[in-house]
Amino acid sequence: MTEVIVVGAGPTGLMLAGELRLHGVGVVVLDREPAPTPNVRALGLHVRSIEIMDQRGLLERFLQRGKQFRLGGFFAGLGTKWPDGLDTAHSYVLGIPQTVVERLLAEHAAGAGAEIRRGAEVTGLSQDDYGVTAELADGSRVQGQFLAGCDGGRSTVRKLLGIGFPGEPSRHETLLGQMEASAPADQIAAVVAEVRKTQLRFGLGPAGDGTYRVVVPADGVAEDRAVAPTLDDFRQQLRAFAGTDFGVHSPRWLSRFGDATRLAERYRAGRVFLAGDAAHIHPPTGGQGLNLGLQDAFNLGWKLAAAVAGWAPQELLDSYESERHPVAVDVLDNTRAQMELMSAGPGPQSVRRLLSDLMDIDEVNRRLISKITAIGVRYDFGDGPDLVGRRLRDVRLKHSGRLFELQHAGRGLLLDQTGGLSAGGWSDRVDHVADVSDEVDHPAVLLRPDGHVAWAGADQRDLDAQLSRWFGP
Repeated sequence: MTEVIVVGAGPTGLMLAGELRLHGVGVVVLDREPAPTPNVRALGLHVRSIEIMDQRGLLERFLQRGKQFRLGGFFAGLGTKWPDGLDTAHSYVLGIPQTVVERLLAEHAAGAGAEIRRGAEVTGLSQDDYGVTAELADGSRVQGQFLAGCDGGRSTVRKLLGIGFPGEPSRHETLLGQMEASAPADQIAAVVAEVRKTQLRFGLGPAGDGTYRVVVPADGVAEDRAVAPTLDDFRQQLRAFAGTDFGVHSPRWLSRFGDATRLAERYRAGRVFLAGDAAHIHPPTGGQGLNLGLQDAFNLGWKLAAAVAGWAPQELLDSYESERHPVAVDVLDNTRAQMELMSAGPGPQSVRRLLSDLMDIDEVNRRLISKITAIGVRYDFGDGPDLVGRRLRDVRLKHSGRLFELQHAGRGLLLDQTGGLSAGGWSDRVDHVADVSDEVDHPAVLLRPDGHVAWAGADQRDLDAQLSRWFGP
């Protein structure tokens, strides 16, 4: 019997596995596909995900394989520049294909001791007061104390639990693929630039190895989205929007995606949890999907580890849904808004022109990019200073280096600028750092393992109450 079963070896599941292994939790990852997908559906990491990698000491390996961008246009293609003054030490987007993200996370999880089983399809689930049993297609079973469904928008785990997935079906679909093109590169770039003046769901961009990543609106909504489109479908739609098919040929892979927006009715059923696309789907505008899943896993991992270790307060596992569900609601809302702004109708285009003018105001630009990059997230921890509930960005300490370097072990952290406080009986779960920073305005802050501020102040009794709330007795 393992301790946690993770279903789905995509970015969310692999991130969760790595977080659990950080705390010594036994993990097995089950994925029905025999090998990782070659499809590059996502192209980058936003600020909060970059911070997460830095908090765990993983960022350097991602930076080596990605490219940093400080470009405008991440909110519905609006805004001419990357905003100044973002509250982060990592003010950029990291361009890196999803396939590379998955490979790096798999290497990290496996290197930390997670077992990754591919070709292992879950077909049944049962649970009781002591654990969860996953039944596999080959007739075998895997038992664990908890299970996390990170198996995508068509989640088998969610369906087996009978959790509703209400929302809106796709109104528009888009073809996405990787293929070669015989047209000259300068001609492709010129035509794409012209088409994108009126059609923002269109693009051909270099994807490496002489191939292009092709994005073009589909001809209606497919009756069965599981059936991949054909190369002729791409050629037809390219000619319809650009007047040429650019001589596309030799596809590596072809797929489609829609703008359906759905949110799971609940994120937990007993000992089973949902994360990533299994809990929420939305249009890919703003590139938030992969990042939202990574951040779900970052929130859930330390809480499951605390439950396995036996010190989790009763409400800690419930806080996963109460914190992450509102974040997903906000992402669904902003992606809906972006899709409207990208519509070609006169009404949406009028609103688009108005908002485009507003994006020239620095504060508006920062506010919207803070949404896209998830650095504006604040969990509701009750009354307290505005910093409480927010993640604390990386700051420099006078003697101890960078804050994020102190969070690699995934423990809680008490940053004590007074030198007079104590983590007391929680020192096995919370590191006490007596140091100062010009960038922290409070006498002391208590950080959860995910970097969110649980408390700020100077009173030991108040601190003890919050240590008990988040780190158990």
